[in-house]
Amino acid sequence: MYAVIKTGGKQYKVVAGEKLKIEQIPADIGSEITIDQVLALGAGDTIKFGAPLVSGATVQATVLSQGRHDKVRIFKMRRRKHYQKRQGHRQNYTEIQIVSING
Repeated sequence: MYAVIKTGGKQYKVVAGEKLKIEQIPADIGSEITIDQVLALGAGDTIKFGAPLVSGATVQATVLSQGRHDKVRIFKMRRRKHYQKRQGHRQNYTEIQIVSING
């Protein structure tokens, strides 16, 4: 069984036991979280779509860690104008492990 969930403005296809990094959510390490924004559920060749959410469907997950991604370097330059700008960004994330999908 798999589910398509929405969190942090992004959509993820998840199965039980999978680890993934999502946008940071305020939760303690080791705590259990419930994601109730389930867009679709699938099992084998049957798929159940929501309009926009599947009613009564939830995904249980455990928070494994909080961290920051690798640095993304931004470099802007205007040729012949002596303009250069360097900038970096590190996005925060929460690593979770999917425990169960309830639909």
